[in-house]
Amino acid sequence: MTEDKITGTLVLTVFTATLSSFQFGYDIGVINAPQEIIISHYAYVLGIPLDDRKAINNYTINSTKELPTTPCLMDSIPTPLAEEETTASSNLVTMLWSLSVSSFAIGGMIASFFGGWLGDRIGRVKAMLVANILSLAGALLMGFSKLGPSHILIISGRSLSGLYCGLISGLVPMYIGEIAPTTLRGALGTLHQLAIVTGILISQIVGLNFILGNHERWHILLGLSGVPAIIQSLLLLFCPESPRYLYIKLDEEVKAKKSLKRLRGDADITKDITEMRKEKEEASSEQVVSIIQLFTNSSYRQPILVALMLHLAQQFSGINGIFYYSTSIFQTAGISQPVYATIGVGTINTIFTAVSVFLVEKAGRRSLFLIGMSGMFVCAIFMSLGLVLLNKLAWMSYVSMVAIFLFVSFFEIGPGPIPWFMVAEFFSQGPRTAALAIAAFSNWACNFIIALCFQYVAKFCGPYVFFLFAGVILAFTLFTFFKVPETKGKSFEEIAAEFQKKRGLAQKPKATVEMEFLGATETV
Repeated sequence: MTEDKITGTLVLTVFTATLSSFQFGYDIGVINAPQEIIISHYAYVLGIPLDDRKAINNYTINSTKELPTTPCLMDSIPTPLAEEETTASSNLVTMLWSLSVSSFAIGGMIASFFGGWLGDRIGRVKAMLVANILSLAGALLMGFSKLGPSHILIISGRSLSGLYCGLISGLVPMYIGEIAPTTLRGALGTLHQLAIVTGILISQIVGLNFILGNHERWHILLGLSGVPAIIQSLLLLFCPESPRYLYIKLDEEVKAKKSLKRLRGDADITKDITEMRKEKEEASSEQVVSIIQLFTNSSYRQPILVALMLHLAQQFSGINGIFYYSTSIFQTAGISQPVYATIGVGTINTIFTAVSVFLVEKAGRRSLFLIGMSGMFVCAIFMSLGLVLLNKLAWMSYVSMVAIFLFVSFFEIGPGPIPWFMVAEFFSQGPRTAALAIAAFSNWACNFIIALCFQYVAKFCGPYVFFLFAGVILAFTLFTFFKVPETKGKSFEEIAAEFQKKRGLAQKPKATVEMEFLGATETV
């Protein structure tokens, strides 16, 4: 088929866009490896005595333990005043470290509302160029943090990086969805998630102690996040603007055709132009859709609720908990260097995201999401059994290890990549900007909630915590089975018709509804 031809321009453009996603992943993972070193440096900058720094270090690294009540003095008996000072120092450094991690998510939540708006105001390509200013500023602050008040520079740099990632978490899926041929939209959309997990993996590797995760080079590790931004800024000069943006938003049909020809090569662009013309006619009859209207207008309510539920399923599936528990489980299994096992998890993460690129156009989005969630449900059960029986049966640690690897594999087959681009597929040009904004915000907000609350939930539930996640996964799996339509190979109008069909079922007899609904959800 001519419409699914892959051209050099299309490859360059998608690669350039996903450099933002790569940096997103790098920023997520880079802060973990040098944690102990950065905490020690914070204490040094704040003028905390060496022995107190050791006590603080031990506390903050093992943050699930109780606060130390005495300083680690070698040759003196601790006094109440010394205890109080050490506790205060511990609280201060712990707070600064927490801010260093969470400021990234806070920045992402704030900026996620503005990615689509910025893309509509100045275009997708220019919006990514502007976003790179935030990226470079954040990288510079972190890169030079060793030379100044490191805690202030790192928190500021992480906040700017979070703002950048919040912008691109809406911009990149939107841009890729608009330049991709219909038959390749799913596969190319998956590359956003593939680039994110690749960024996480690379940050884990270069963060090893003998590479950059050491006292001499940790600031370089943090500052490297600006390199993809520099490369992307140069490559964006050769990337065409989104044809949909040019045609529908700016009414520049000639420029849109020129952009399409660059992306499609010698393939026939008639179908693309016809689809955009229909979408423009519909958009011209619509008013600008606000976030509130997505929930109040009956035409948009079901698609936006389904989109949000997909993102909730991704974040509340327990994937962050898997990474939280993995190191201790690997240690229990007798692995002397659990950091390498964690890198192994990151490698599995990347491999199976790559697998999903090839599967998503063959098996369909809905099918892969259901397969992924079902597999995660089974793995969560075995994960919990492994944790519960760990003290009674030593070999159960290996059951937990296998469950970790399989859980991550199933996550990246479906729930990891699919929500990001399915949201862009659910909506036409009019409401797409608002939909992507609220979806990106919900993803960041859920991420922040999990980061904030998981250790308390894990402490309350103990080894049974993944039984809880298994129940959550089951609920989201059932929702997906009954409410999420297949979008593989369909135009935006056809997907909208699927939702309209579902909405119309409520007025029909129950038996008819059930038969038609099952047929609709299995459409491929």
